[in-house]
Amino acid sequence: MVVTDPIADMLVRIKNAGDAGKAIVDVPHSDIKLRIANVLIKEGFVEYATKKIKKVGNRQVRVIEIGLKNQAGAPYIRGMERVSRSSVRVYKGAAELRPVKNGYGIMVVSTPKGIMSDAQARKEHVGGEVICKVW
Repeated sequence: MVVTDPIADMLVRIKNAGDAGKAIVDVPHSDIKLRIANVLIKEGFVEYATKKIKKVGNRQVRVIEIGLKNQAGAPYIRGMERVSRSSVRVYKGAAELRPVKNGYGIMVVSTPKGIMSDAQARKEHVGGEVICKVW
C-alpha cells in the first residue's frame, strides 16, 4: 500500500485508534512523525511515543508506538485535521497563529526553530507551515 501523505495517515491512525478505545497505536517511523508525536506529548494529548522495531512476517519494520490517553472511557483527542498538504501549503506568521477551538486545541507548526505548538511559536515570535490542528 502506497501512502501519499504519511502525516495525514498518522493523524488518521491516532484518531481511529482513540475512537476504537485502543490504548496503543503503531505508526510507521519517520523523524517528522516522531517530532509531531513529541509535541502532542508536551501538550498533553498523548501519553508517550517510543521508537520500536516490530517483526512483520519475515522482516523487521521500524514503528513509533504511541500511547493514547482516555478520559472517562472516551478518547482524549476529539479531532485532528491536516491543514497543510503536499498540494496546498499553508504558512502563517507568528501574529496570524490563533487559538484552536477557543484554546482547547493546538496547531502543530513547522518553524525554522523546529516543530512546535502554536502557543510556543507565538511565544518565540516565529511562524511557519501549519501541519495540523488537534483538539
